[in-house]
Amino acid sequence: MALPTIRQLEYFVSAARVGTFAGAAAENHIAQPSLSEQISVLERTLEVALFTRTSRRLLLTDAGKQLLPRAERVLADMREFAEWSRRVRSIEEGTVSFGTFNSAHLYLLTELIREFHRQYPGVRIEVVGLNSSEVADRVRNGELEAGLVQLPIDDRELEVTPSVFRDQVVYVSKNPDHTRNPVDIASLGDRPLILSEARWSHDDPLRVSLTEIAQRDGVVIRPIVEVEFHTHSLELAAEGVGDTLVSYHVGKNLMESRGLTWAPLDPPIVEHYAFITRRNGAISPATAQFMRLAHRILQSIATDAPFS
Repeated sequence: MALPTIRQLEYFVSAARVGTFAGAAAENHIAQPSLSEQISVLERTLEVALFTRTSRRLLLTDAGKQLLPRAERVLADMREFAEWSRRVRSIEEGTVSFGTFNSAHLYLLTELIREFHRQYPGVRIEVVGLNSSEVADRVRNGELEAGLVQLPIDDRELEVTPSVFRDQVVYVSKNPDHTRNPVDIASLGDRPLILSEARWSHDDPLRVSLTEIAQRDGVVIRPIVEVEFHTHSLELAAEGVGDTLVSYHVGKNLMESRGLTWAPLDPPIVEHYAFITRRNGAISPATAQFMRLAHRILQSIATDAPFS
């Protein structure tokens, strides 16, 4: 069965309210024959007569009286739908669906979420803090619209932007003697190391890079402690349990507050970060704007690095 069109329902409601096809046509800025024809098509589609045509005024039939409130509800719903669409496009509402590595809150997420919420208070913000490899998996399977990840990642079915932020791994210790000079990979085999990302030791980009360099140089790295979070490894380092490795921007504030010292690695391990989305996937205006704001904040953070 064919369905009435929204335009036909609009013409019907207008004619029922005004009482003449001429008045309804003028109200809708179309020619009277065109409006009359569309209402006739509506009647044929529904297989009922909607109006009794008199010489002076249109009168609703019983079917027309029953249709009128239904048509008005449909039109009201469509107007509400159009307004919802406008609000979503203009980022007045909607949901940010975003994933990132779990330490991003230490230097990015608080400012990012605060500023985004200030600009778009009607938008819900859902940010999941995970390891980069898990963020990639959840974007790939459609659970998240986008993410910020540390490279490299498994990019199957993903669109990966060029690097939008870079950081550098630093060696952190409570003992200043351990950080007077850059620390080479060979030295790591003899140091009391605390490493984070215990759960993701085979997928975490830092752990993978460290393992590859150590194997290439014939060095065996055996941490004395493995924990989940960077903050935990830094806390243990501050207590003198051992030394640790951490991305500079991740550890910056805690290193300063806990009196920890740091030195770069030799050769340096530079980390690159990029945005990911699902290939051919849809991104809501809210998530797209969240990513643009994140990029701006990351650019400002990058200027604070003590290395080029």
